[in-house]
Amino acid sequence: MINLPKFRNIKLFEQAFTHRSYLNEIKEKIPSNERLEFLGDSILSFVVSTHLFKTYPDFDEGTLTNVRALLVNTKNLSKVASQLNFGKLLKLSKGEEESKGRSNPSLLADVFEAYIGALYLDQGFEEVSNFLKRIMLSKIQDLLQKKTFKDPKSLLQEEVQAKKQSSPVYKVIEEVGPAHEKIFKVGVFVDNKMQGIGTGKSKQEASESAAKQALETIAK
Repeated sequence: MINLPKFRNIKLFEQAFTHRSYLNEIKEKIPSNERLEFLGDSILSFVVSTHLFKTYPDFDEGTLTNVRALLVNTKNLSKVASQLNFGKLLKLSKGEEESKGRSNPSLLADVFEAYIGALYLDQGFEEVSNFLKRIMLSKIQDLLQKKTFKDPKSLLQEEVQAKKQSSPVYKVIEEVGPAHEKIFKVGVFVDNKMQGIGTGKSKQEASESAAKQALETIAK
């Protein structure tokens, strides 16, 4: 089990796990984790980019981008958050609770980014960097050995470039369900022709699903 760094400012820690839906059900006026999520997203990208740049001097820009995308996408961040039991710490509304928000990949990825933002404010860049090395960056070599470091969207981009086609364009076709449990349907278009369609609990998840289908379509 991974031990989390002990916060000096416990309010920052609590804010990192406070979903905006929770604020609608309490009288106390406290901030949600959205601003911390914004900060954490940038810090996470910077730490990962710096680590990859220094550790893999032979990687070109495209490979660096693909590896970073795999590390910071919703799927991987939610997986790491689950391993850290972040879902149990989330403060959610009853509606989010009933819709299994504690295991929602999108919410878990968001709370992980918020936690990184809070940790940065509480203990600085070095502690964030050390924390990410322990829980995420140490696993990069395994991903590379499995050759799973390219996400579907990046692979599709390479495929259409090789065929001298225009870059894929992703469009949200439909959004269904309540705000706390929305399902997105996204289509991916190449040269104005739909090549794939996918659904997911976030636009990113749906886009990746659409890219997978497009890769199969183009390969036929």
